Amino acid sequence: MELPWLGEHCSERACKQLDFLPLKCDACGEVFCKDHIRYDDHKCSSAYKKNVQVPVCPLCNAPIPVQKGEIPDVVVGAHMDKDCKYNPAQQKRIFTNKCLKPGCKRKEMMKVLCEQCGLNFCIKHRHPLDHDCKGSSHPTSKAGYAALMRASHTALKSPGAIGVPSNGNLQHNR
Repeated sequence: MELPWLGEHCSERACKQLDFLPLKCDACGEVFCKDHIRYDDHKCSSAYKKNVQVPVCPLCNAPIPVQKGEIPDVVVGAHMDKDCKYNPAQQKRIFTNKCLKPGCKRKEMMKVLCEQCGLNFCIKHRHPLDHDCKGSSHPTSKAGYAALMRASHTALKSPGAIGVPSNGNLQHNR
């Protein structure tokens, strides 16, 4: 059942479809269906007012004004040859944070500071024990120190290792 009092007809001469959700062209103001709303689809006579694309220089990211009838590629090429302010020497380096561990040449994108000495290191050497930190007399927290002690005790209790009993005398475990 058709309801002609609802919706509007498409303004495209070849279409005239009854559309319940018509779209109004923002350039010419006429009503179109979803198939003819684009400027090219209904050959909009006012498209030049709205359909303006400004090319951007790929080097300096500056918008390049293009006059009517000019080819954008030619205008951008002329800008790059004459007016472009791009200077590769002034570009900021991405990886500027060099690891300060002697012998390491790694660079990180962001600073990785040691909590003890405050120096910059790579991800591999970021912990105080990894770069022989001399920034504090206690390189580890109490929990870290306890973990190191547990690890050393388990290593000492392995077969063939020299153990340290609670009385302080060294003995050889077999």
